[in-house]
Amino acid sequence: MRKYLGAMLLSSVLVMPAVVRADDEHHDEHHANRVHRYYDADRRDYHEWNEAEERAYRHWLEERHEHYRDWGRMNRDQQRDYWRWRHEHPDVR
Repeated sequence: MRKYLGAMLLSSVLVMPAVVRADDEHHDEHHANRVHRYYDADRRDYHEWNEAEERAYRHWLEERHEHYRDWGRMNRDQQRDYWRWRHEHPDVR
């Protein structure tokens, strides 16, 4: 009986790192595919930040002759200006 118990314990110890690693990969994949949504308080709607929105944002910056800044670093007034512009230019992709 001790042989079987020892073998089961050894097997579980050897398999455990593979199980933990598989869970980590799933966790990383989940966060990489997470959708970023931003709320537009003026229009009371949400906008999904994806590649098309990133291109439109860069277009908006070019129109304003501004250098690129990460969206998260913009203050609320600047973000509000962008969402107003975005609603006026829905075809920019």
